[in-house]
Amino acid sequence: MSDNLETRRYVVSGRVQGVGFRWFVEREAAQVGIAGWVRNCESGDVEVMATGTREQHGALRQKLQQGPRAARVDYVAESRAPLLQVSSFRIEGVW
Repeated sequence: MSDNLETRRYVVSGRVQGVGFRWFVEREAAQVGIAGWVRNCESGDVEVMATGTREQHGALRQKLQQGPRAARVDYVAESRAPLLQVSSFRIEGVW
């Protein structure tokens, strides 16, 4: 893995479950070349762990704030996380 990769954890709040949000994130992450995973949380939020460059994270965050058409994104929390050793993006099980 490249030295310029970093992993970030995003927690997306709003109407983000039952609206295709995880599939939206999986598609958008693949388009920008981000690796990691997305899953629903018991709280009703969606959690994303993503590894990529600073530029890729910027593009992904914009998409997370937008969400799919049926979603309503109220807030996107972002924090650094330990580097994930992954090479693709996937949808994980629920919490």
